Amino acid sequence: MYSIIVVPPSCGSVAEQLRIGTGERIEFGRAESGGGLTIAHAGVPRLAGEIAAHRTFWLLSNLSEDQTYVVENPEGAGEHIKVAPGRVDAPVPFELSRVTLPAAGDLLSFDVWAPRHAFRSVDRRALDGTGTVPAFALDRTKRYFAVLAALCERRLRGEPRAPLPAVEEIVERLRPSWPKVSRSAVYWNIDYLAVKLRLRPGPEVAGPGQRTHGKKESLASLALRFDLVREDDLLVLAPVASRAER
Repeated sequence: MYSIIVVPPSCGSVAEQLRIGTGERIEFGRAESGGGLTIAHAGVPRLAGEIAAHRTFWLLSNLSEDQTYVVENPEGAGEHIKVAPGRVDAPVPFELSRVTLPAAGDLLSFDVWAPRHAFRSVDRRALDGTGTVPAFALDRTKRYFAVLAALCERRLRGEPRAPLPAVEEIVERLRPSWPKVSRSAVYWNIDYLAVKLRLRPGPEVAGPGQRTHGKKESLASLALRFDLVREDDLLVLAPVASRAER
């Protein structure tokens, strides 16, 4: 049974995809190899790397001499790993991955699809003793969560390096679901979130504008890193009427 699907650059059909099962490996690079992935670019080494399938994840070997490869999660909000030159069998945990190779001024990429991750139940209600205190106590029905969602929206929608929205942009984004929103209300909620999530601006930050930007960046980074806001949560930005219809 095939467990890993490799999608070449500019793949035009399913027939062009490469499929490998657990324990199998394929090479990729500029040189043509039977059953491997050929990337015809002068900046790609003849033998650039190797992909190995291993159950529900895969391994990447970087066989270049001096180029770091980056593996991104297209469904994440900036999640990525770096594989240094010469690194062998680096495990890649993403279900969907985009491998990017620097090549003589260009950035070339191909995709790797792994099987859906397996999960076990995390229900611990049968255990004796007191429950675990939540790491981040966020109420998704409160205004502050809508502000946090608006702050993270661009990066959640597939733009991991998108600049964070200005306060004025957050106000306009929230107005359909919060008609009386104001700049001061957004500022207040950003400050409240910074306290609630135990974040503080660094000592090098100065000036009210920079302090606000520092808080926003810290909040967005924390929220996206620990999945405090997911793409499904962006529903809180919808107008109240449309949310009620759902």
